[in-house]
Amino acid sequence: MLLQAEADRLRVLPKRLLSLDGVALPAAGDSKSFEAESLDRRDKFLIDANRRGKIAISRCTYQERYRVVDILARLDVGGMKHTNPYLDKPPLSILESFNGATIPCPHLHMYVEGYDDRWAIPAPTESFPNPGDLTATLEAFMKYCGIVEVPNAQRALY
Repeated sequence: MLLQAEADRLRVLPKRLLSLDGVALPAAGDSKSFEAESLDRRDKFLIDANRRGKIAISRCTYQERYRVVDILARLDVGGMKHTNPYLDKPPLSILESFNGATIPCPHLHMYVEGYDDRWAIPAPTESFPNPGDLTATLEAFMKYCGIVEVPNAQRALY
């Protein structure tokens, strides 16, 4: 299990994509993973874009993973609402106003020590200004995750 400070550091750590070719949103019903590494090449990451929902073509999940299994951040767009756990004292101060709350999409899941990605907040509009544009949101999510050189993603044919 990651400690909170380590997860927070890893999420914003400057990273580069291993391939700048072929960055594109997956077609509806599909998913893609983009490999990334820290600039010092010590840490490996995956940025995922998942459009496996076949009914709602405006639905997409983006996530940043470390060591393949540790989800550092996940952005859900056009999907279901999420209900946070209710605790007497939430584990992070940013979560206090969202304790036990149901958060509509788009929402951002974050790694919380002891809870993995079970907590979400409304997607910050300063980071994700146009969640309806899934291609622009892929680029914005990569920036949010510390990718220093985000190529223009190929526009998706929704």
